[in-house]
Amino acid sequence: MHREDFPMLHQDIIYFDNGATSLKPQVVIDKMVEYYQEYGANAHRGDYDISFKVDQEYENVRDLIVDFIHAREKEEIIFTSGATESLNMIASGFFAGIVEAGDEILITRSEHASNVLPWFRLAKEKGCIISYIPLDENLHVTIENVKRAISPKTKVIALAEVTNVVGDIRPIKEITKLAHEMDIFVVVDGAQSVPHKQVDVQDLDVDFLAFSSHKMLGPTGVGVLYGKKELLDALEPVNLGGGMNESFDSPEFVYYKDLPTRLEAGTPNIAGVIGLGAAISYLKDIGMDVIHEREMYLRNYLIEKLVKIPHVDIINLEADSGIVAFNVDGVFSQDVAYYLNKYNICVRAGNHCAKILKSETGVTNSLRVSLYFYNTENEIDEFVSLIKDKDKIVREMI
Repeated sequence: MHREDFPMLHQDIIYFDNGATSLKPQVVIDKMVEYYQEYGANAHRGDYDISFKVDQEYENVRDLIVDFIHAREKEEIIFTSGATESLNMIASGFFAGIVEAGDEILITRSEHASNVLPWFRLAKEKGCIISYIPLDENLHVTIENVKRAISPKTKVIALAEVTNVVGDIRPIKEITKLAHEMDIFVVVDGAQSVPHKQVDVQDLDVDFLAFSSHKMLGPTGVGVLYGKKELLDALEPVNLGGGMNESFDSPEFVYYKDLPTRLEAGTPNIAGVIGLGAAISYLKDIGMDVIHEREMYLRNYLIEKLVKIPHVDIINLEADSGIVAFNVDGVFSQDVAYYLNKYNICVRAGNHCAKILKSETGVTNSLRVSLYFYNTENEIDEFVSLIKDKDKIVREMI
């Protein structure tokens, strides 16, 4: 599906590591080159034609994102370096100013490090309590377990909409409704959901959402922080510098600009933002529902084959995304990854930045296949044929 658009796929590789980063279509590459070759000035700085062109292209992407995630207005879209920076800004710029000792932050043990470590630091600095929503037998989050986990001290619930190892889609809309009835904030890590499915922030009613460009066909080094405008207005800038200030004469007289500029200090990754815009347009042309349906078809195709292999232990048999985590019995996950690499198959091995998940699964490391719409049945067949022969895996490790 659309494989001809991706230069990387002209090589002899099978790319199954889309959860780490996606491949880039030619239109994204071309759009970034166009910026550097034709109007490569700074943004929001110059009073000349090519600078105006930069401003127009840059702000057009903000409008695209408003439409893509169904935000209310462009002031709710902040460009960052990635989901990691976005989540750190939320924790340090907003919640550090309102949480108190004894307040509770609810996460799960299947969260990515970027949605764990900022909260750990906040807890250490402010005396907050980190608590965990229990996972069910499939390692999924249920609304019932969220209800059980909430206490009178709960201040914020921070969850990935789709996790990067388990691959479950959380019931964010139901969680947000419940949380808001109790004056609890909801922060969503959308790094694995926004690239793969329809996301409507107004329908979900989330307070904050973070996601990254590079997982959705765009360039690295660009991300988005969405927040309700009234909350972003209260978010203290983490970075100070050029572009975001109105004036400053002394420490007592420093004035910041309005949103979104106030939270975008310094020269941004202009080419990256423009490339993200091309990626969003490309995804919209295909259709997010089409993409999700294709990924689920490929996942089911893969699962049907893996369950027939006795020495394969699937960690997340049930999931609603293109992520499959598994191990080959008796073989270290990274040894299997090196073996597959000999045949130009790219998979992820390790703990996948979800280091506290092992307390739920009892598994420290695993292999992960993360699919995208440009993967094929033939690629899966070739992968499965290599995984089926355990003797060959062990023999080629020596």
